[in-house]
Amino acid sequence: MALLATTNPTLVELAKRLDPDGRIAQIAEILNQTNEVLDDMPWIEGNLPTGHRTTVRTGIPEPTWRKLYSGVQPSRSTTVQVTDNCGMLENYAEVDKALADLNGNTAEFRMSEERPIIEGISQELAKTIFYGNEGTKPEQFTGLTPRLNSLVAATSQSADNVLSGGSNDTDNTSVWLVVWGPNTVHGIYPKGQKAGLDMKDMGEVTLESANGDGTGGRMQAYRSHYKFNCGLSVRDWRYLVRIANIEVSDLTKDAATGADLVDLMTQALELVPSLQAGRPVFYMNRTVRSYLRRQMKNAKNVQLTLQQVAGKHVMFFDEVPVRRCDALKNDEALVS
Repeated sequence: MALLATTNPTLVELAKRLDPDGRIAQIAEILNQTNEVLDDMPWIEGNLPTGHRTTVRTGIPEPTWRKLYSGVQPSRSTTVQVTDNCGMLENYAEVDKALADLNGNTAEFRMSEERPIIEGISQELAKTIFYGNEGTKPEQFTGLTPRLNSLVAATSQSADNVLSGGSNDTDNTSVWLVVWGPNTVHGIYPKGQKAGLDMKDMGEVTLESANGDGTGGRMQAYRSHYKFNCGLSVRDWRYLVRIANIEVSDLTKDAATGADLVDLMTQALELVPSLQAGRPVFYMNRTVRSYLRRQMKNAKNVQLTLQQVAGKHVMFFDEVPVRRCDALKNDEALVS
């Protein structure tokens, strides 16, 4: 599909370019398996050692209708600089050396044992992409929710791109439409550093207090260090749409009560200036996606299709991919 095309690399593509031995590429593929948002999200090197500074256009110059023998007053656009910071997401994996060596292929056994470490990083990254907030947790980067968190235009200009699913309760979730691209929304990594999840094999180490109960003891182990320095840059909020206030307990398969997902997603598509500006994707959790599929049976003139993209089955709504992202919670605060 043309809408899936992008000129900026995903994590797997970057890893294959940087690591010809394939080890890091394998890790990036595992990371993507548990977090579909990373299949779509392009990554760009920041222009700062700690993040990325972007010049965002906030006003367009107005032309003049000129009369004969009348002049034209020059005008200019207005801009503002926005700095997006990166966070450092890290973990260590430690495997008993004796156990790893028993299996004949130490490297493969270590990788199998380290999969939960990679999945934990993937899940935390997904959660931060949507809910990270430097205002409350300075060690994180700021995700999407704090940027589109008001329905009142007087409070936030981006409120124009926040739709309400009509809830007045507390069991709420959101559906997101993101148009990924270098001039819209993209991931960032610090200037001069490696993109994506960096894995360093620390080799054999001696673990002190290996018993874990305060009684001491030493053990030989293999240790790996995982590090992901990453952030998020929103260059143009018009290419983000949040469908908030979807009351999960009120959803029905025929949209008789609760949010009409087909109608709301159609509205979301019309709010974006151009779907050709990047890679547009819908994100929702498994509960909402299940109701969407059932509501679509009663919808007219809207197509929900399954297609194969890069060997994977992908659902499309009006030719835009619909991804499942279980990092999206069912207990979001009401957006007002």
